[in-house]
Amino acid sequence: MVKQLPVLQAPAAICCAPLASAPLSADDAKTLAGQLKAIADPARLRLLSLMLANQHYEACTCDLTEALGLSQPTVSHHLKKLTDAGIVYADRKQGPWTYYRVSPATLAGLANVISSAAFAA
Repeated sequence: MVKQLPVLQAPAAICCAPLASAPLSADDAKTLAGQLKAIADPARLRLLSLMLANQHYEACTCDLTEALGLSQPTVSHHLKKLTDAGIVYADRKQGPWTYYRVSPATLAGLANVISSAAFAA
């Protein structure tokens, strides 16, 4: 039986407008820095790339531990950092394993914030 976890998706909108459009407030800068810090880790970038390569942008912790060659507690630590930043969320639980899903809206929002569109001629 598949146990559904409460959905804790990040809001679809990112914290702030593109960097080139207006100066960041202190609160927006703190939020954005937290999200960028969460993905500024080689293991977390690999986790995201593995999850994004899967159908529905999800992966089981068991699959991630094997693919990365990391222990389950280490993978869970990295997933918690990504979850706290709103980049992934716990989608469902099957037996002892939790399946995590990427929030495409959050990644798209981050891309929009740091977009270089303002520099396009």
